[in-house]
Parts: sequence; structure tokens; C-alpha cells
Amino acid sequence: MSLKPLLDEYRKRVDGALLRWLPEENSLPEQLHNAMRYAVLGGGKRVRPVLTYATGSALGVDLSRLDGPACAVEMIHAYSLVHDDLPAMDDDELRRGRPTCHIAFDEATAILAGDALLTMAFEVLTSDENMAVSAEQRVKMIRELSLASGNRGMVGGQAIDIAAEGTRLTLEQLQQMHAHKTGALIRAAVRLGALTCNTLTKTQKDALDSYADAIGLAFQIRDDILDVEADTETLGKPQGSDAARDKPTYTSLLGLDGAREKAQGLHQVALESLSQFDEAADPLRWISAYIVDRSN
Repeated sequence: MSLKPLLDEYRKRVDGALLRWLPEENSLPEQLHNAMRYAVLGGGKRVRPVLTYATGSALGVDLSRLDGPACAVEMIHAYSLVHDDLPAMDDDELRRGRPTCHIAFDEATAILAGDALLTMAFEVLTSDENMAVSAEQRVKMIRELSLASGNRGMVGGQAIDIAAEGTRLTLEQLQQMHAHKTGALIRAAVRLGALTCNTLTKTQKDALDSYADAIGLAFQIRDDILDVEADTETLGKPQGSDAARDKPTYTSLLGLDGAREKAQGLHQVALESLSQFDEAADPLRWISAYIVDRSN
């Protein structure tokens, strides 16, 4: 199977699983539940749950055991987008080609929808019986997702990003910021898939961590490139928004050619990290290539 049908399969699978977890749109409180569904089910690349499925599959884990972790990481991602788009944060009005959650509903509902999705992610990890893991593994998953989501991960990265507007960061500082803001949740997506495997070795874990670190940084670099090159319709969000807010980016530090070269170098690091894995890990290799070549 090539990348596109595999991505379609994984996306369809996680969408079905998300529908089973999300509240019905006509259940009380209706506005909150509609906003939650709007935030999660409104399209998107589903890169993080795809990584969870691909990692588990590379380790021989059945897909049915990966639905819960895949849903949990996508709920965290969706919540983060809702909150990032708020007027107090990035103040964006367009996401995935549609009005952002606070525009489609209102600010208070958007905040509450994000809060609810954040907490539901941990409900999934604690209660999904299909994961078929020990209590110890379940606790490790909860810890990984907590660290990736909080002050030492995504939230901390967003705080650094806000503070950095209008300043000039070094390349090392920029990489540190995005290791938190973008990379932490991508690493968690890979780790959740790995932790579903009951026979995971330290060597395998370390290799997958190296892979996740490389593609997490490459993902952000590609985002910065697209913010310069792509148009709003293709991106599904305002083009040039980083420059408009005077945010430090890889393109502003390295130039377009330098940023492309950096992303390709990280792709090679990701491939080298997977050298101990056989063809079962090919989807992870394909995803790395997709990340540095994607158009939105």
C-alpha cells in the first residue's frame, strides 16, 4: 500500500473512533457539544493520529488497540487550535477553510469546548478497554500526553511564542520553542503508539524518539515555508500571518532555501533513526517525506 490510501484509511478510522467518543450534537449542553464536534470533525491532516497508528503498526500492534490513543492525541491537538485562534492569542478568524470556533460560536463557548476536549482526551486513555494494556502502560501514556500538552510541552511553547513576537531569536532558541509548541505533541503521538506495544524495547523507544524529534521540527519548518509560499485558500488559514505578527520563523532566520535544506536534512535524520526497523515501518518513512513536501 502506498502513502495516500494508507493516510485515507487511518484518517477514516480515527474519524469513526472520534465520532464514537464525542457527545451527540443534540445532547445537553447542545452549544458546547456542537462546538466540540465542530473543532474536531472539521477536517485537518490528522498527522498526529496517523503517526500513532503507523508507529503501533510498525511494532505489530493491531489497529483496534490504537484507536483510543489516536483519538486522545487528536483531541489535544484540536483543543490547542481552538485556544490558539482566540483573540487573546493569535486572533485568527479562519481555520481549515472555515470560521474558527470562536467566530462560528462565541469566545466563551470556544474556551469551554477546548477545555472539554482537553479533559476528554484523558478520559479516553483511562477508559478505552480496546487498548488492552496494563495499568502501568496506561499511566505512562497519561504521563506522556500530560507532559506534551502542558507547561513543559505545547502550552509552554505557546507562551514562549507569544513572548517572542517582535523579537529576534537565535536558531537554537527557535528550535527550543518549537520543540515544545509543535514537537512535543508529535513525539507524544509516536510514543502513545509505541507504548501500546507490550514488548517495546528501549532501543526501539530511543529510535522512535529520535524519529519523532526530527519530523516534529521538520513539520514546523514546513509550516513556516508554507506561510510564505502558499495562498490562504490552500492553507485553509490566513497566509502570511506569522510575518504580520512579526513572529520569529525559520524562513526569517535561514531564508527559504536554507529552511528547505534544513527540513530535508531532518527528513534524512528521521530515515536513519528507523534503520533498525523493517518494511513494517515504511509508513513512518513515507510520513516523514510527506511532512517536508506537503502543500498545506
